[in-house]
Amino acid sequence: MFGDINRATIISLSAAFIGLITLGSWISIPFVPVPLTLQTLFVLLSGTVMKRSAVIPVTLYLVLGMLGLPLFHNGLSGIGILLGPTGGYLIGFMPAALITGLLYEKDSKKIRITGLVLSITVIYACGIVWLCWSTGMGIATGVLIGLFPFIPGDILKVSAAYLIAERLS
Repeated sequence: MFGDINRATIISLSAAFIGLITLGSWISIPFVPVPLTLQTLFVLLSGTVMKRSAVIPVTLYLVLGMLGLPLFHNGLSGIGILLGPTGGYLIGFMPAALITGLLYEKDSKKIRITGLVLSITVIYACGIVWLCWSTGMGIATGVLIGLFPFIPGDILKVSAAYLIAERLS
């Protein structure tokens, strides 16, 4: 265990990405019912850098936020955030980080871009399903409110994540 550089790297990168995802949550543009933040950019970046291990910082981010640390958007915390309308989007971060990480283990640019797009799609799917269930709105309204306003911003975030990852590799 002593001198395990891989373990030390995972721990260090996990701490860094928990901090970056938290920072991204504070950079928030108010929308109803879900704010537009930079969290997803850092979730995607964690997958590009940490590969499949990216699920570790994302899961820890959610656990620490549930335990009361003010990590979620605008400094909110607690399990109530995950049970509220934004909860599905936050839970969607875990499979999104894993998908990005797994597909970033491949050398193909097409597979990597597919991973980023698929990850955003998974976040939307989890978020919209939970948004509709937690608020009682219909799926059409959920898509109208919880997807369409965020597409331009998420196209920019996916593009930024890809370009940053290319520079880092």
